[in-house]
Amino acid sequence: MKNKHIFLFISAFLFLTFTSGISHIKSREGVVTIRINLNAPKDSENIKLWLPYPISDEHQKIEDIKIAGNYLKSDKYKEPQSNSVLLFAEWDKKSNNMALELKFKVKAEERAVNKLNETKKPIPADIKRYLEAEPFVPTDGKVKEIADDITKGKNGILSKARAIYDWVVENTHRDPDVKGCGLGIIEKTLAEGGGGKCADISTVFVALSRAAGVPAREVFGLRLSKNKEDDMTGGYHCWAEFYLPGTGWVPADPADVRKAMLEKNLDIEQAKPYREYFFGRVDEYRIVLRKGGRGLTLNPPQSSGPVNYLMYPYAEVDGFPLDYFDPKSFKYSVHFKAL
Repeated sequence: MKNKHIFLFISAFLFLTFTSGISHIKSREGVVTIRINLNAPKDSENIKLWLPYPISDEHQKIEDIKIAGNYLKSDKYKEPQSNSVLLFAEWDKKSNNMALELKFKVKAEERAVNKLNETKKPIPADIKRYLEAEPFVPTDGKVKEIADDITKGKNGILSKARAIYDWVVENTHRDPDVKGCGLGIIEKTLAEGGGGKCADISTVFVALSRAAGVPAREVFGLRLSKNKEDDMTGGYHCWAEFYLPGTGWVPADPADVRKAMLEKNLDIEQAKPYREYFFGRVDEYRIVLRKGGRGLTLNPPQSSGPVNYLMYPYAEVDGFPLDYFDPKSFKYSVHFKAL
């Protein structure tokens, strides 16, 4: 009984901290270094690399970007589907031990929308595309059936988004055996009982939201370590946003609720502070690399088929893609040093 009271006290403190803005740490600042080292076979003719190029927004400030390497050529391009910026590099067969380093300083802030005001304004034209189906994000069939059932009797985007968020928290779970952040294929996630990692769970939220008439998109980024200095190669993370007329884009991260439940051995009731926090907020220990866009054609175009999503570095050797879920064989790393 005593332990239960202690837990309830801690939960109440966390909830008040999350929702009242009294957290002592509201930003995280440091230097991120992404190093890539491609050891292609000796008979390789051409090696190409694409990776998200970080840019500033109202919640993150990116400065002192430095790019180095022994590439034949490199440049920055817009990725057509999301207008995100990509860094592209290319090597030829004469290169040995293909290397690239992207280093930048970042100051990230908590992304919090404390007042969710909904108006009857129409959804802007440039936002309507986030209601549409796209590769890996279907909005018909079983997805539509589930979305209609979840939002039955719900009026307005906010109530529908909240109902879907709650359903996803209650009907998915984090599977630590899934590679990387997962594939984000909703049919597979639902067929396997809702198990997956952040890309899987976020895609469930996005697809169900779109099917219910709620504009939504994935957000692909990196977690910043809480340590002074750390290897954060495993820190890639995907969450979601939905668009609320009268407010704008609102973050939602049901995957991090399920992550907390697994790591802290919490049930649904015990996870309430996390559940409330991650609807409308995400913490300061993350940066955005790109938003939206699945089944991608990169710029310049890749030789293989569409890229599921771009968050990790993506590389091709003579037109064949490397496995970005395996940084040891791909040979890339992400390092963080706090300032």
